[in-house]
Amino acid sequence: MASLGIKPELKIQRNLTDEQLLDLVQKQTFRYFWDFGHPVSGMARERSNEAYEYGNEVVTTGGTGFGVMAMIVAAERKFITREQAALRTKKIVDFLYKADMFYGAFPHWLNGTTGKVIRFSLKDDGADIVETSLLFQGLITASRYYTADNPVENSIRGKINEMWNNIDWNWFTQGQNVLYWHWSPNNGWSMNHQIKGYNECLITYILAAGSERSGISRRVYTDGYANSNHFLNGREFYSYKLPFGFDYGGPLFFSHYSFTGLDPRGLKDSYGDYWEQNKNHTLINRAYCIDNPKKYKGYSAQSWGLTASDSWVGYAAHSPNEDLGVITPTAALSSFPYTPEYSMEALKHFYFNMGDKIWSEYGFIDAFSEEKNWYAKSHLAIDQGPIIVMIENYRSGLLWDLFMSSPIVKNGLTKLGFESPKLK
Repeated sequence: MASLGIKPELKIQRNLTDEQLLDLVQKQTFRYFWDFGHPVSGMARERSNEAYEYGNEVVTTGGTGFGVMAMIVAAERKFITREQAALRTKKIVDFLYKADMFYGAFPHWLNGTTGKVIRFSLKDDGADIVETSLLFQGLITASRYYTADNPVENSIRGKINEMWNNIDWNWFTQGQNVLYWHWSPNNGWSMNHQIKGYNECLITYILAAGSERSGISRRVYTDGYANSNHFLNGREFYSYKLPFGFDYGGPLFFSHYSFTGLDPRGLKDSYGDYWEQNKNHTLINRAYCIDNPKKYKGYSAQSWGLTASDSWVGYAAHSPNEDLGVITPTAALSSFPYTPEYSMEALKHFYFNMGDKIWSEYGFIDAFSEEKNWYAKSHLAIDQGPIIVMIENYRSGLLWDLFMSSPIVKNGLTKLGFESPKLK
């Protein structure tokens, strides 16, 4: 078996081709999930720096979903062997199988050694169905990848299927036509957070509809998620029409998280076109950074991308409507499928021009502000993971092809009235 460590390349290499640069970014960013993965559970740690006074035990369910997908990329790109990827995935699946879950759903954070809940906020100490959806986006993809008839891959598929069938999606409606984000054994429904769009939660409704055992009805989607004053938009910003969501589109992760597995190419429903949404959302975000109405230092056609990340004042959901002068590399880099030329421009700027400040052992740092001369010392699983996965979807469509091949996904999309070339 090859060494489990991947040696970081910290010296900026000047003569890389575009393909070599993409390889390097995927490989080095993957170290976050591989070398820095939790030693007991194998899951993705929430962040690379200690935070929230919880020490080193905090692992994240949604971030682990991205990490599981990243391992598939790493196996296909030969950063690690398929056997190594399968064994680490089995370790994660075995751990989750014994970890705390509530009506089949997992909490946002777990203790990576014990599998017990670490509460995310005072009342958020139970199920989080959005994080669970992001986790299962990765696990369903894994179940479509690890198809060999051997003990390791058979076990991965078997346990993922069993855990999937254990999720009681209907419980999270409280008998209403909307999904609720949280439920806690200690606090019940007291967080009372209805999941309404447009945001990163599209994947939650599609998976909830896809369940054979406890799937939600289409009406939960139309009356719940789509019934919101910020679901449809239809206006133009910087001459780009935005079908959905907040003015200017909100943080760019809205176009990433649900679409690490969900293929937006040709994805439409009666409300709009999701490829148009994601592409124009990205173009608006970039155009805003070029316009730079607040005149921040460092914004340009090469240095753009506003999304949720750390900042000089703590964690913030950066967007044109919440602009603190912070550029977050995952914003432009996870948008490779939508704006390949512009994302490559940004990548070359981040690596060749700014690499001495923002390139690190786990890829790019989380965020930076030239205006404030601030450079994060952190990396976050939910920012690093989409970089690897979305670059791969741009290069080969690998994760999109795997995830969309699942009967669960096809069932959910069909039930909610979506059309996609992958449903034919």
